[in-house]
Amino acid sequence: MQKSEKLQKAFAKFDAYNATDPNTEEFEGKTYAKEVLYAERMTKKLNDYAPEAPEYMQLAVRCQHIGRWEIARNSYPMDRAGYLMWRSQLKLHHTKIAGPILKDCSYDEETISKVKALLLKKQLHQNPDTQLIEDVICLVFVEYYLDDFAKQHSEEKMVDILQKTLKKISPHGIEEALKINMTAHVKELILKAAA
Repeated sequence: MQKSEKLQKAFAKFDAYNATDPNTEEFEGKTYAKEVLYAERMTKKLNDYAPEAPEYMQLAVRCQHIGRWEIARNSYPMDRAGYLMWRSQLKLHHTKIAGPILKDCSYDEETISKVKALLLKKQLHQNPDTQLIEDVICLVFVEYYLDDFAKQHSEEKMVDILQKTLKKISPHGIEEALKINMTAHVKELILKAAA
C-alpha cells in the first residue's frame, strides 16, 4: 500500500513516542519497545485484512496503544470494574497523545476527529470503521498474544475472555481468526468459547 508523506511522518512520530516504552519484547531475534512492535503488527494486520482502508483508519490502527505504559493497570482496582475504568482512561490518554501529533503532521480537524472516535471505540457494531479496528485488534491478539496470555489464566477465565472477544469481532473477523496458525490448546479454547 502506497503511504502518503503525511502518513509516513505521522507513523514516524507515533513510533518515536512508543519507542520510549520501557517494556520490551523479543521477536525474530530482535528486541523492540513493546508498543512499537504492537503498532507494527496492527499496521501489518490492517494491510492484510483491509488493504483499501482509508488513511484515517491507518492512523488510528498505528496509534491504538500509544503511550499505553504510562497508565499502569495496577493503578486501578484489580477487578472487572477497575479494568473497565483503566481501559476508559487509556482510550482518552491515546487521543490526548495522538491529537497533537496529527495536528503537527498537518492533518485537518475532520481526520483528527475520526481518529479520536476510533481510539474511543465509539459505536461498535453500528459503525463499520469501529468494527474494522476492533477486528484488527482481535486478530492481532489471537495471532501474537493469546498463547502467552492463555498460559497465565485458568481455562474457565480464558473461555470467558474469549466469549467477550468473540462478541466484539465480526463474522468475517472470526473466519480470518480461525485461519491463523495457533496451538491446539488455543484453538480448543476458541472453539469452547464459540460453542
